[in-house]
Amino acid sequence: METRNDWTRAEVEEIFNMPVLDLIYRAATVHRQYHQANEVQVCTLLSIKTGGCPEDCAYCPQAARYNTDVDHEALLQVDEVLTKASIAKMNGATRFCMGAAWRNVKDNKQFDRVIEMVHGVNSIGMEVCCTLGMLTEEQAQRLKNAGLYAYNHNLDTSEEHYGEIITTRTYDDRLNTLKNVQKSGLSVCSGGIIGLGETDQDRISMLLTLSTLSRHPESVPVNALVRVKGTPLENQERVSIWEMLRMIATARILMPGSQVRLSAGREEMSVTEQAFCFMAGASSIFAGEKLLTTPNPDVDQDRMMFQLLGLHPRAAFKGQENEMAAGKFV
Repeated sequence: METRNDWTRAEVEEIFNMPVLDLIYRAATVHRQYHQANEVQVCTLLSIKTGGCPEDCAYCPQAARYNTDVDHEALLQVDEVLTKASIAKMNGATRFCMGAAWRNVKDNKQFDRVIEMVHGVNSIGMEVCCTLGMLTEEQAQRLKNAGLYAYNHNLDTSEEHYGEIITTRTYDDRLNTLKNVQKSGLSVCSGGIIGLGETDQDRISMLLTLSTLSRHPESVPVNALVRVKGTPLENQERVSIWEMLRMIATARILMPGSQVRLSAGREEMSVTEQAFCFMAGASSIFAGEKLLTTPNPDVDQDRMMFQLLGLHPRAAFKGQENEMAAGKFV
């Protein structure tokens, strides 16, 4: 199967709507053509600046306008971040992702500190990813020069449904940030969230947008909404495993070379449900007790799951000239 960037909506619909067991089988077949079947990229996500965000993303507990249990915290110090990165590496993570609750990156002393963090984490042999909001091509280049490997900027949902979830920035703002990241030569990490009140057509639209970018995202996070009290979406129904499987399997078929990341919502999933996701083409997880501010399975739970399923972590920088050995996870 060749990698394509010219998928049509009809083709994506046909794949997405396949009988679920046939869809999983097809995705598993594609997965094994492009990836080692039992290899999983292990990532850790740390909130380096929490709360107080001026945006109105309806799912997010860090939005200043919502009354949640998340407190506004200042940007962490470099030493604290490097300590947490070292612990993550010891626990088997090969990618360290840093998130700041900013609308966009500003050229100031705080950004200078993030640059120091990126350089420091890169120096201990981990892939470094950041999610800092919107950024310019020049800022993306500066992050790359400091050693950044990937930049995360999720589309969240379809362009059609986007205005129901976020009004403080546009869909084009998100796409422009992805273009700036790609121009700088950084890897793009971009996916979305299901469970926001969207339809299957919205999910198909988002997958179509991602799979027809000029380059497929290197990582595609598939998030299930974590319902947080105080946010507008606190009463949404929990996303079912079958909905997750359709998204993961379709993403795997459309973007065969990408890391499809089983992301938020994993804490509510059983090992059996997660095993189905790996079978359907998920090739990456976030490990550690928190994803920014929401709960996640702890390292011991994941270690037992890896042993049970016969999974092993993907080495950092795999496929790169400066490939480095990963820390042991199992």
